[in-house]
Amino acid sequence: MRILSLFKATLLAVPLYALLLLLGVISLVWNLIAMLLQPVLPDRLARPLGRATIALAYRWFWGVSSLFGMMRVDADCLDALRDERGVIFVANHPTMLDALLLVARLPRSACIMKADLMRNIFLGAGARLAHYIRNDSARAMVRLAVDDLRAGGQLVLFPEGTRTVQPPVNDFRPGVTLIAKLANAPIQTVFIDTDSPYLGKGWPLWKVPPLPIVFKLRLGQRFAPAQDSNALLLQLEQYFRHNMEQRAIEAQPACQQQQQ
Repeated sequence: MRILSLFKATLLAVPLYALLLLLGVISLVWNLIAMLLQPVLPDRLARPLGRATIALAYRWFWGVSSLFGMMRVDADCLDALRDERGVIFVANHPTMLDALLLVARLPRSACIMKADLMRNIFLGAGARLAHYIRNDSARAMVRLAVDDLRAGGQLVLFPEGTRTVQPPVNDFRPGVTLIAKLANAPIQTVFIDTDSPYLGKGWPLWKVPPLPIVFKLRLGQRFAPAQDSNALLLQLEQYFRHNMEQRAIEAQPACQQQQQ
């Protein structure tokens, strides 16, 4: 039985990495197109086009990977929120694929990205066209995020700042609750459950994981912005820690709404 499972995982690994390669090629092609569009498109057209295109590409990736049995993804709980304006979505960050999971279902959303990724050949031009937000200047990052939310956008943010190193979550970094306060934006928590360490911190890209990989997204409590942003940040971190310590992946049906 173990040999059979290993054989099946190996067979699935080939199309998985082929799919990742194809996603890279698509990203590169879109970057070239975005480089041509950015100088001529006004912001009111560039922003929604850039975000919708990225969301469509990521949704295609998850759809194909699920169709061929490489992934099992349940993220339907986000669909009802895709058009809600001025919301911050915060999630835990177990793998490198987390942003793809959320953005695929939230085509209005912007991400906060590392500055070097904004110069990346596969991501940079597309991210700039979509008006994603770079994190090299804290003041500029907060200002741009607040402006985007006030204009009706959504923000996807991982308050750990990097993939989880010390489960259940790393210490939360300041920023998200300050943005919520200044933009008067609610914070919608999202829990990402997975049965695999694939592309977690320290996982080599070339290492084949057991397949299929399961991802389940659960909506958590929605937090109102608060005047004391530091206290809210601590409350938010404690909420994530408590929830993830108490719940196994199967503890409740995916996408069940938490009670406030």
